[in-house]
Amino acid sequence: MTTKFVKLGMLSAGLMLAAATLVEAQGAQNCAPRDTVVERLASKYGESRQSMGLGSNNAVMEVFASLESGSWTITVTMANGVTCLVASGQAFEELAEALPPKGDDA
Repeated sequence: MTTKFVKLGMLSAGLMLAAATLVEAQGAQNCAPRDTVVERLASKYGESRQSMGLGSNNAVMEVFASLESGSWTITVTMANGVTCLVASGQAFEELAEALPPKGDDA
């Protein structure tokens, strides 16, 4: 898989999770203005943006990660500028895998 494929997979998973949990996350105080969230991820966890994509309703999904500690966070920013934390974890790895040859069903 290429890095784009891995990022697309993360984007798909993040957006599906975001759709399922966005309303709940907003009620659970996991949302704030984007600048506040980005600053907090950088200062507390050493995370910076690794990838991003555009979802439905102009929502922007971003993956932040620390290449040193391996921590990662997926956020979704709505058109109104509010960013919500969707998922987080450990053991982030940046991958650059090749796609299988065309016509290979495996």
